[in-house]
Amino acid sequence: MKILPVEKIREADAYTIAHEPVESVDLMERAAMKCYNWLKKRVDADRPLKIFCGPGNNGGDGLAIARMMAESHHQVSVYVIRYSEKSSRDFLINYERLTGHSSVPVFDIKDGDRLPEISEEDVVVDALFGSGLNKPAEGFSAAVIRHINASRSLIVAIDMPSGLFCDMPTDEKAGPVVRADYTLTFQAPKLAFLFAENDIRVGEWVVLDIGLHPGFTDSLEVKNFLLTREMASGLLKPRTKFAHKGHFGHALLIAGGYGRMGAAVLAAEACLRSGVGLLHAHAPAKGVNVIQTAVPEAMITIDADEECLSSLPDLSPFTAIGIGPGIGFDMKTKNALKLLIQNTSVPMLFDADALTILAENRTWISFVPRNSVFTPHPKEFERLAGKATDDFHRNRLQREFCIRHGVWIVLKGAHSCICGPDGVCYFNTTGNPGMATGGSGDVLTGLILGLLAQRYSPRDACLLGVFLHGLAGDLAAKKIGMASLLAGDITRNIGKAFKKLSS
Repeated sequence: MKILPVEKIREADAYTIAHEPVESVDLMERAAMKCYNWLKKRVDADRPLKIFCGPGNNGGDGLAIARMMAESHHQVSVYVIRYSEKSSRDFLINYERLTGHSSVPVFDIKDGDRLPEISEEDVVVDALFGSGLNKPAEGFSAAVIRHINASRSLIVAIDMPSGLFCDMPTDEKAGPVVRADYTLTFQAPKLAFLFAENDIRVGEWVVLDIGLHPGFTDSLEVKNFLLTREMASGLLKPRTKFAHKGHFGHALLIAGGYGRMGAAVLAAEACLRSGVGLLHAHAPAKGVNVIQTAVPEAMITIDADEECLSSLPDLSPFTAIGIGPGIGFDMKTKNALKLLIQNTSVPMLFDADALTILAENRTWISFVPRNSVFTPHPKEFERLAGKATDDFHRNRLQREFCIRHGVWIVLKGAHSCICGPDGVCYFNTTGNPGMATGGSGDVLTGLILGLLAQRYSPRDACLLGVFLHGLAGDLAAKKIGMASLLAGDITRNIGKAFKKLSS
């Protein structure tokens, strides 16, 4: 699914109006009906709705929603916040339609007027600005937003929480933002929804398809996508009847150290669950029994050092190489990583300790094979690319790093962001907070490594691996809950995730 910049959403609206064709007020009616259907299923008829409308098209949406909810015998009050003397054409049409309903009180509120009381029993609908805001809320409108936020009621924002920008960071020191429990947005998610800094403002967001003309959106080139099940399932490669293990690649996993073999075990198990044909795990001598006992399907190469990575096996048999989980920071390990980079031509995956070593030796990055994969969490990424001031800035640094070095970065988070050398970003839609547990990243490393070894392209390996990793976590959480979820539970559900994705 494409994530459209706000100006392209407006162009898509205009294209639909011209080419469907449909009147703009009828397109507004269509959008309002989608919101009405969502609200009707979730709001009891005896629970009062207080709908705050601005004088623009977002306010027009709110007026239309108010009319529909009233016709469905809900108790509705509407407050038109006159922060501007101007009103949009479609707002005025819906204002006239609504004022014909004697059951819906409509209050025009201007600066200086007393704002309505909001009780805990009320449901507040925010239709003040939507995505039409181009500067921070201030003065009267800011006071209304603060008044809404001060309530303890359920808040539902229409299209965007008022005061929040779609495509750039929002500084609440400059102007307040509605803190919604739910955001009902139209046609496509906004980029701001995908960043942690806006979670408290957006709440749970829902995309409502309002039928914008595909002739515009299908041909539009964008830099951001939402990674959906449909996209991920299309990446899966079928297995033929006479396939054998030689067809599915040979992975080398360099992981673990004395006292850190758990990371190697988790990554190895996940790699094998990816469908890889063969896996070699390279580990220090004291970790060999751990790997052989926990993961008997993996073959072992034994490092010359008892406790850490210090040497490399013959690299010629392998179709992909992953390094990092639990390897530590011994000088011998750092030298071995440098040697690996200098002598590898197949796709590589760098995670965990390997990323930290690279961050300490940034000149090495220019020698990393093109289309290699990095899987950092935000702090690991900032050690590589520099400190970010906000999530939008971090996303820009991620794009620039990928383009400059010709690599893929999986920036882990609630909506893990995958970016490649073309600067295009894919935001994941699977996963849950229960996966915020030690070892979860090691599982992801093994899963992506196994897909790379099977000769999935780096792009497809990252997209498919991240989606399956999150889906396996969702299946685990559904069974045992989030609080008790362990990294091993994710691995145990990878097979179910493959099965669900291919069904």
